[in-house]
Amino acid sequence: MHKPDEIASKLFGVPYQSLDERARNVARSIAERTHITRNVSTELEGKAPFGQRAADAVASFGGSWTFVGLFGAVMLGWVSLNAFLLMQRGTTFDPYPYILLNLFLSMLSAIQAPIILMSQNRQSEKDRITTAHDYEVNLKAELEIMMLHEKVDLLRQSQWTELLEIQKQQVDLLTSLVVAKAAGP
Repeated sequence: MHKPDEIASKLFGVPYQSLDERARNVARSIAERTHITRNVSTELEGKAPFGQRAADAVASFGGSWTFVGLFGAVMLGWVSLNAFLLMQRGTTFDPYPYILLNLFLSMLSAIQAPIILMSQNRQSEKDRITTAHDYEVNLKAELEIMMLHEKVDLLRQSQWTELLEIQKQQVDLLTSLVVAKAAGP
């Protein structure tokens, strides 16, 4: 089998033109005896524009314990500074209930949320591409195993035929020996 058309009709049971793009890639790869595996993550990283890479970096930092620790430290510092100013001067720059702090936190959330969503969308796209590639690799492996089973079955059938021929020759030889012995010396 050297043509994708033959591969498609034999292994898929349909003409090559009716296969989807992934199955065509697999049939072509089998026909040409080429590898189908590739490193999808390095391909995707090289194509990412600056904005997407920045979104990934922001999402990575925003979802880390470092961010949680810094965020807690800033909040504690804000409240402590206001408490210190209240005790020392009797007034604060952001009195309780910390409306200015709420404004900053809201702005941070308003900026951070879409960036994290962009990063999640990009990760979803990576996952879809990786899943499609995994499907192609698994399909090729399955078809290659089917072809190996077919080859082994053909070998076994030809060996059985040879063994039966050898056995027939042995039976003929034994028969001639028995006849010769029965005829006497």
